[in-house]
Amino acid sequence: MNDRSTAMKLKTYSSNIKMGIIFMLLLLSGVAKSQHNDDINSRDILYLTSGGKLQPLQANMDIRHYTISLDVDIAKRSISGFTEVSLNLAKRSDTLLLDLIHLYKVTQIKVNNKAASYYQHDDKIFITSQSGFNEGNQKVWIEYLGIPPVAIRPPWDGGFTWEKDKNGNDWVSINIQAEGGKMYFPCKDHPSDEPNEGADLKISVPAHLKVAGPGLLQNVSTKKNKSTYHWKTNYTISNYCILFNIGKYQVIKDELVTVLGNKVPIEYYVLEVDTMHAKKVIATKKRDNQILEKYFGEYPWVKEKIGIAEVPNSGMEHQTMITFDNKFVYKNIGGQEYSANLFHEYAHEWWANKVTNKDWGHMWIQEGIATYAEALAMFELGGESAYNEIIAGHRKGARNKFAVVPGEEVTEEEVYSGGDIYGKGSFFMHSLRYLIGDEVFLPTLKTLATDSKYTYDNFVTTTDVEKLFSSKAGKDLKPFFDFYLRTTQVLDVNIKEIGFQKYQIKVGNLMMPMPFEVTANDKTSRIVMDNKGLIVNSVLPPQVDAKGFYLKKVTLQ
Repeated sequence: MNDRSTAMKLKTYSSNIKMGIIFMLLLLSGVAKSQHNDDINSRDILYLTSGGKLQPLQANMDIRHYTISLDVDIAKRSISGFTEVSLNLAKRSDTLLLDLIHLYKVTQIKVNNKAASYYQHDDKIFITSQSGFNEGNQKVWIEYLGIPPVAIRPPWDGGFTWEKDKNGNDWVSINIQAEGGKMYFPCKDHPSDEPNEGADLKISVPAHLKVAGPGLLQNVSTKKNKSTYHWKTNYTISNYCILFNIGKYQVIKDELVTVLGNKVPIEYYVLEVDTMHAKKVIATKKRDNQILEKYFGEYPWVKEKIGIAEVPNSGMEHQTMITFDNKFVYKNIGGQEYSANLFHEYAHEWWANKVTNKDWGHMWIQEGIATYAEALAMFELGGESAYNEIIAGHRKGARNKFAVVPGEEVTEEEVYSGGDIYGKGSFFMHSLRYLIGDEVFLPTLKTLATDSKYTYDNFVTTTDVEKLFSSKAGKDLKPFFDFYLRTTQVLDVNIKEIGFQKYQIKVGNLMMPMPFEVTANDKTSRIVMDNKGLIVNSVLPPQVDAKGFYLKKVTLQ
């Protein structure tokens, strides 16, 4: 998702100011309370984020499946219905803990078809039993209703967006990455647990509208003035991808043949007023797919579909139904039309949806590699010069205020507020490519995207990526990963004149022997440098890494 870091800074800043004012007022009145307000009338959600430290009660639960059945009342901007959570308990427990924001009122809960005791507090639902819940499978049915939060700046600030299209038809989009699935359904809101058996969505809307969702459309049933759309995915799926969009859509269908010969349906949920753009969007999608399959292997969701839904905000990587809106404006790259928004979100089908982080702390794997995929697209469309141009932008944009990998069990807001998971994450891949060479880098990157050890039901960490590339390169790359991802350092390159036309080159904080391009007397050589440095003869001061394969500071003495 592009421009996320700026948005998160604004969100954090505004949240801090607002919460500071509220707290001071409450303190002065002697009634200061937690920012997590249980009052259903409180619309404050600025404090919300996703992930962080996994609570023991939730660590004990393995989510297997979600069924979400909701009626969407567009006139009242409300939802009502139920969510059924199928889960497995590792050991017996007297409490089941699920996340749901305080804006919804739970009216009834059943566990294994029996009424259960519960209470809501701190954007959580505590389901209790004096006799306890046994180890093994449990089915939790939760009935609830309420008015969802309105997204202030979608997709970066989550919530519902209630819009009208050009013809005045209702148009509803949902974005919940930052805050998690709890924005509209009860769930275990942590990236380390996806429903292994997928999800079902049964969404009822006014009959003249359509619902776009994940997986495959099972059926549409209409009663009176309401239509219910049943979407089903059998794949594992992140909480924030389990959602739907509503509009006066026309479904434009096509088919894609994958690199392995599988036929996958394409479904574009485009507003009826914009159908004239559908052909170009689908053609661009097919071209982008060829690029992505070349580097990362076959499209991941061949048993379901390639989906696109037009929305009134910037796109998101919702599995098998990415969202897209760039006002149908394209850039010309090498004589071909290209949309960064469309390509980036589609790249997330591999990097986010298929290869998924275990924790927000490793979000660079999703965002950084998806951003690097854009550079690979530039190479395919515009050649080396186009690739170098976008990489130069990623290098220049690295702020180095916070480590790309800030630790384990961190929140979504902590990661995105740092700002470097996109550009620096991408540039790191560029640096790694130079360090180990194309003959190792490119096939290893494809292995990361295709090996079952890292995909679908499994999760990845930075250490997993580090070990894979180290194994394939035949050298320990941990110092390189640590330096670039776990610190904010840049290489300290010192060039010192030590005699007539003689220079010493040393890197003060070199973490391991590394290749550098050194230009002296108009000749450029790739030289592996260690802590001893290098002495070169040159009429003019030599240049080190002139093309910018590394983040560095150069000092000439």
